[in-house]
Amino acid sequence: MVGRFEKTIPLAAGTLVAGLIGLAVFDPPKPDTAIPPAMLTDPAGAATFETAAGPTVSQNMVAGLLRVNAPGETVESVIGAVHVRRALAAGQAASLHTADALHDTFERLDYDLEAVTLFDKPVPRVFLASLPRDLAKVREPAKRKTLFFRAVLPLILHANEEIAADRERLWNLHARLKRGQKLAAVDRLWLIVMSERYRVERGNIQALLKRVDVVPPSLALAQAAEESGWGTSRFSRQGNAIFGQWTFDENDGLVPREREDGKSHRVKAFDSLLQSVRAYARNLNTHRAYREFRNARADMRRAGTEISGRKLVDTLRRYSERGAEYVKTLRAIMVANKLSPLDDARLRQHPRTGADASAI
Repeated sequence: MVGRFEKTIPLAAGTLVAGLIGLAVFDPPKPDTAIPPAMLTDPAGAATFETAAGPTVSQNMVAGLLRVNAPGETVESVIGAVHVRRALAAGQAASLHTADALHDTFERLDYDLEAVTLFDKPVPRVFLASLPRDLAKVREPAKRKTLFFRAVLPLILHANEEIAADRERLWNLHARLKRGQKLAAVDRLWLIVMSERYRVERGNIQALLKRVDVVPPSLALAQAAEESGWGTSRFSRQGNAIFGQWTFDENDGLVPREREDGKSHRVKAFDSLLQSVRAYARNLNTHRAYREFRNARADMRRAGTEISGRKLVDTLRRYSERGAEYVKTLRAIMVANKLSPLDDARLRQHPRTGADASAI
């Protein structure tokens, strides 16, 4: 009897490990480190950069603009009339990642925030790995602010796409359980991973649905602008930290120069801007300090109203030590820059699937 029991333990463990591997391979949750597939399209077809003809795209930034994670993916460059392959060969790619070059790129893509807000024009899938280092040198404040918003908005929309996809799956699984259907092993394992990720009790899909939800772009843009000094702060330049998130890991992040004696916090650093945006959304969706934010958003869902940054901004008093004054600053940024209409912004259709990118 003892021998049979001892044989059963490794068999059960092996089955669980196999199931987890199957989940990771065939149906993983949205990772925090993956870079989204992206394609820049030049109306004039000025130049192309192909993996087979040069360095692997997943290991390089094309002029610091984006990274693409699929081997063999083609990126049609829109940075002036410069042939990216030649620029890379000549070691000039870094010099292309400037504020002026980024502005020209957006112009060639016909990416205009006014068209997005007034005419519901979709936002191009341009995902920057980092902001231009010379952003602070742009003399016209209006141009600098608009460039910052145009750079960060696609990242926020992409992070919301990932969250919306998980939310849709949660609803589907919730509906199946309500009908008394048994979930497949891969779905049960996925729910376990999601419960751990969003810090809720296993099996509580209702609690997950309250947390797995989008952040309104107007609010995210206002916070990114305030926390990063419109992309010019040391933390955003050196650590892609555009939301000022703290960490107490002494081996991670950047030490604030004005940190008080006796304090040990750092500002968390990220490998890319997208990681910073994802971490920000996860922070709002999990930390106990933002329970009011999540409750108000859930109330909007139940009432069938839009998820409005203007209505949610008052719930973030605990995001900063400045409290109500911080909220007042965010609201001023949102009003002065007319950010509220961007809550309805969406990304252009995916270059591979053609599916429209709208949050659920």
